[in-house]
Amino acid sequence: MNTQDKEDSFTLEILQTIEQKNDVTQRHLADRMGVALGLANSYLKRCVRKGLVKIHHAPANRYLYYITPEGFSEKSRLTAKYLSSSFDFYRKAGNSFRDVFALAQEENWKNILFCGISELSEIASLRMNEFGLKHIATFESGSNLSEFLGKPVWSSLEKTNDVDAYLITSLNSPNEMYHKVILSVEKNRVLTPEILGIRH
Repeated sequence: MNTQDKEDSFTLEILQTIEQKNDVTQRHLADRMGVALGLANSYLKRCVRKGLVKIHHAPANRYLYYITPEGFSEKSRLTAKYLSSSFDFYRKAGNSFRDVFALAQEENWKNILFCGISELSEIASLRMNEFGLKHIATFESGSNLSEFLGKPVWSSLEKTNDVDAYLITSLNSPNEMYHKVILSVEKNRVLTPEILGIRH
């Protein structure tokens, strides 16, 4: 995600949150955006400077936030942009999985281990049914989850007896995941969807 996309994403998050709850706290905003309080405050001030949000002082040192007409227009624009990029992402991801699953089918690999918990995993799970493949588990070191998409989550690659191929599904750090996996398994059994742009 580039800087502009990140800024648009945070702006949309702020506008959606204020629309739902005008007495929202900056702490709540920061938690929802997944950023530090100072950064959330900075983005909120930017929305005010742009005329997207107005602030009213309320009793007990509280603030009420209101979306301006310009803010509603911007929210609509950003929502449309997000949906457009989402559909594009899902289409590209689906095509990437079609290619790697066709390869798995050719090699007669049936049992697939996902490597990374993300939206990509969910797309892969839906797409693999067309190829008669089976998602047996997901590898994600450091995860607190014991299950994902109805399958177990493994914190290590030691339990790999029943795995035919390893599908990289990490969105945050796909290259790092790829290099971690090939340290433990045969490189030619690691499937890398084109959408991730993994450097081999």
